[in-house]
Parts: sequence; structure tokens; C-alpha cells
Amino acid sequence: MTQEELTLENLGSSLDDLANLDPRGYGVCKILYKGARAYQGEALTMHAAKKLCAALQPDDVVYLISGFVLHPYKKAETDGIISTMLLARCLIRAFGARPVVICPDECMGAVEGLASILGVHLTDVAALFSIPFTMSAVSFSKDAAAAERLSDAIIEATGMPKAVISIEAPGANREGKYHNAVGRDVTELEAKSDILWEKLCDAGVLNIAIGDLGNEIGMRAISEHIEKYIPYAGKGACVCGCDTGILARTRTDNLVTATVSDWGCYGVMAAIAYLKGDPDLFHDAAFQKRAMEKAAECGVIDMYGWAIPAIDGIGTEMTCAIVTAMRECVVYSLKLRTTCSTWFEKTLEKGFFDR
Repeated sequence: MTQEELTLENLGSSLDDLANLDPRGYGVCKILYKGARAYQGEALTMHAAKKLCAALQPDDVVYLISGFVLHPYKKAETDGIISTMLLARCLIRAFGARPVVICPDECMGAVEGLASILGVHLTDVAALFSIPFTMSAVSFSKDAAAAERLSDAIIEATGMPKAVISIEAPGANREGKYHNAVGRDVTELEAKSDILWEKLCDAGVLNIAIGDLGNEIGMRAISEHIEKYIPYAGKGACVCGCDTGILARTRTDNLVTATVSDWGCYGVMAAIAYLKGDPDLFHDAAFQKRAMEKAAECGVIDMYGWAIPAIDGIGTEMTCAIVTAMRECVVYSLKLRTTCSTWFEKTLEKGFFDR
């Protein structure tokens, strides 16, 4: 093992740990992480970042799928769409990528509002390649048949994307039903973006799924683990009568789990910043707070229904602290490469990390 390999392993684990802090204390994030880490074989955030760094070149198209509409409010939640927009900024800055956000109509106000503070240009898909620093967004259909047609139309308009990333996007179970966190059928509320996801995965597109429960796109990758240990996920566990549970039927090759899906996405962004050698590719706490406040102003709501700048019940103070801690991990890992090189050498000689 080299110094860089040791850094990637331990920095990645630190970012994972921060993404999986458990302030609520009920342990779901720990359950998911154990299954996902076993599935992936290494730190989740660093694994996803390495895949993106190896794949993306200037002007490559990346689809970002997000947006969970909440019952009974019929409004989209903050988790997912905030980090999706910040990730779009990161991908533009790090790779010169061309992000396309795929989301329900209920997210479009937040997409437009957040784009206005990101320093990027938001255009329709037809103008995606017109100027630098450009992204697009598409309001996706809630009708399955229309979603099939729209998927083909988006791919035709942009060309096949180089990658697709899902962040807190609902996925149908084996019976085609979409569920919220407590097993209620919310099929009518949700965009059928997992239809597009499956088309892209079947075509061999690099796919990364980020989730925090099991009802999100990609979570079937650790299906046995989720069905065994996560409430409402096993056969007959949901409350809607479909007798199948909340587990999404879609798989992914690259899975990131977290306490809050946004936090998992931030961990991936921080890992990209390290791999590219530039901490400023990852936003800071002040920008995080501004983004959360802007999203709330634009009509997305906290998971518990409050129209406030919070994500899954967690406010700006803690989320900003997570972002700061992740960013500082990147800063110090880069800054102390030479200063700590002897310690790396002596640590590696002891063989602990060869086990």
C-alpha cells in the first residue's frame, strides 16, 4: 500500500463517517451503511468519486435524478434537490460537465432559484451546449407510459449521458408501487424517473445511487440486507396493501448511503475535490446555508412538513457543520501530504493496513 492509497482509504472512511452521523439515534443509517460498505468493498463516497473522475471529460452529459414529493402536502422535500443542484455546480467546475437535472415539476421552482445563486446558466435541453457553465433541467412525467417516451426524447436530445446519478429519488417496488418512509402508497405523487434510470443502466451508463432508507432508486443492490433490517421494507411490511414493501426494485453498480441523502452527496463532492486537488470545488458552509434558505423560499419543504430550511428534520447549523468538517478533511489531507509523509511511511511499515 502507498501513502496515496492509505489516504484514499482513510479520508474516504472519514467522509463516510460524517455522512452517516446519527443525530436522531435510531440507527437506520448504520444498518444501511454496513450493507452498502460490504457491497461496495471500500469507502462509498471515495468509490463514487473515483468512478466519476475516471469517466468524465469536458462537455460530457451527466443526468442528475432527484425529487421526492411528500404526502399529504403535495410538495417536494428539501433532501435531494439541494445537493443535486450543488453537485451540478461541482461537476461543471471540476470536469466542465453538462448536467441535466431530472425531477418532478414540484422541484422546478427550487431548481430555478438555486441556479440563480450557483453562478451557472440554466437553459433548456436544446441549448445545453450553447455556452460554457451551462446546465439544464427537465420536469419529468408521473405517468409511466409518458415517462417511457420522455426518457427516449431526453436521450435523443442530449445524446447518451456519460453518467447518471440519483439522489433521494423515489423508486417503485416490484409491484410498481412507490412508497414514502412509513409504507404509504404515494405512486400518484412521484415522477417515474426510475424508468429513465433503468434504460440508462441497461445501456451500460455509469450509475451512482444515493439514498437513506430503501425506497429510493438503486437500493435493491442490498435488498436482502434492507428487507431483513429496515422497517416497512420486507414482504407485506408496507401499510398500503400491495404486500411487497417499500424496497425499490432498481439496482445500482455504485451505492452511497447516508443519514440524509444530501450528506452522502456532499461526501462524494468532497472526495472529488480531494482527487482533483482543489478544495474549492466543494462549497463551504456559508454557501450551504444560503442554498438551504433559497430552497425553502422556493417552496420545497422539510421531510416533516415544515416550510423551513431543514433537511430530514435537521437544520442549517448541523448540516453546515457537516459540510465544514468534510471540507476541512479535504484541506488537511492535501496540505499535510508532505509534512506527514514520514508518519505515513512509518505507519505503513507496521502492516496494520495490509490486513
